[in-house]
Amino acid sequence: MHLLFRSLCVLLLFAPCFVAQSRAADGKFPVESNLKAGVAKVDITPDEVKDLEVVGHRRKVTGVRDPLRAGVLILDDGQTKAAIITLDLIGAYEEIVKLSRQEIEKATGIPAANIMVTASHNHSGPGFKADSDWGKTLIQKLTATAKQAASTMSPVTVGYGEDEISFGINRRKVINGRAVVRLNEDGPNDPRVKVLRFDDGKSLTPKAVLMHAVCHPCFFTWGDKGSMPYPTGYPKMSADFPGEAQTFVEMCYGNKTSSMFLQGCAGDIRPNLPGYPYRCADEADIQWAGRDLGSAVVRTLARNVTREQLVKRPKFYQIRVANTVVSLPGKEGRIDAELQALKIGPYLLLTMPGEPMVEYGLKLERDIADRAIPIIVGYANGYIGYIATEDAYQVGGYEPNRSKLTAEAEAIILTELSMLADRVIGDVFESFSKHPKDVQKREATEKKRLKQK
Repeated sequence: MHLLFRSLCVLLLFAPCFVAQSRAADGKFPVESNLKAGVAKVDITPDEVKDLEVVGHRRKVTGVRDPLRAGVLILDDGQTKAAIITLDLIGAYEEIVKLSRQEIEKATGIPAANIMVTASHNHSGPGFKADSDWGKTLIQKLTATAKQAASTMSPVTVGYGEDEISFGINRRKVINGRAVVRLNEDGPNDPRVKVLRFDDGKSLTPKAVLMHAVCHPCFFTWGDKGSMPYPTGYPKMSADFPGEAQTFVEMCYGNKTSSMFLQGCAGDIRPNLPGYPYRCADEADIQWAGRDLGSAVVRTLARNVTREQLVKRPKFYQIRVANTVVSLPGKEGRIDAELQALKIGPYLLLTMPGEPMVEYGLKLERDIADRAIPIIVGYANGYIGYIATEDAYQVGGYEPNRSKLTAEAEAIILTELSMLADRVIGDVFESFSKHPKDVQKREATEKKRLKQK
């Protein structure tokens, strides 16, 4: 009897261990894939913040609400390497792109032309000067983080899903033939959240998460005099709602995943904060938006590892990258802009170096959706300001008036991005033809692309 009692005690003592092992085993799943991924993140908040002037809506801040971060995701399909860099900054300025590509190529061997540098368009962060202490530190941190990401490479499969956010709204309304600043619920909008999760199969926690949403991160900016408590803007540095959402997602996975934010075509989409014409956010607002986006992402991530979803994942992911620099018609002369296409298996990222109005994303998706899963990214690989639609110039308003481009730029951008999509999707005859002349042309184009960056 005494022996039986002792045996029961031992069994009860170790029962939690048995349950934990069972759960751990249940959370694993096989990964058969040619694709490898590595990821790392880093805090890029300036050391000295007091009385620093943030950009976007310029104002001096007195401290830090939450850290600014950068993320680096490295991908390798066995033949081609590429990287995606995300920044909690207002723009991926040309100097940031040039310097980070240059140093990361040296440190990791990833071709500079295969590196995508993006910004959330955060209006509560610092500007960038290459010769400043913070500017030099930023490039150093990005390079070190890329090396760290490269050291974590492992085979992954990629899951995809969509959900929605509720806080974005169009900020233009046409009245009597002209556009005015107005929160317009009936205006064009894209509330979808697109999510890519990269899994090594070791647990139900993703190795890396890419979230894509469409909205200006300008919760913490100028308010209006009728909206207390921050009519002149929130007084602290912040990563705004993309930072809050990334933190929320990582918290839900015990801080064992790395989440990264890609901004969409948000040129005319902003937070729905009514005022005259709108107000600055407070703590409740930023928690609403960050958790709204974060929850949408977590819901998508959770659905994506059910058995029904896992069996749909490809086992082969080809990485293909294409870039072009186009000369666009500007109000004061021609403007060069880099466009990029990055295809990861069935997922196609197309970039623009500025603030495209939401219609750009919707138009590109309509043209591409039956050929690949499109994710249209703004604020990437440079910054040329607002990219307004041709129709917007007919009624004016903030975006076309502030843009450096003329109305004719839209057709050129859409055509060039469609051609880049042709090159990386690979379903246009010239992109897969084995005819010697076509092969030679492709090889020459690729050699020139890699040499230019």
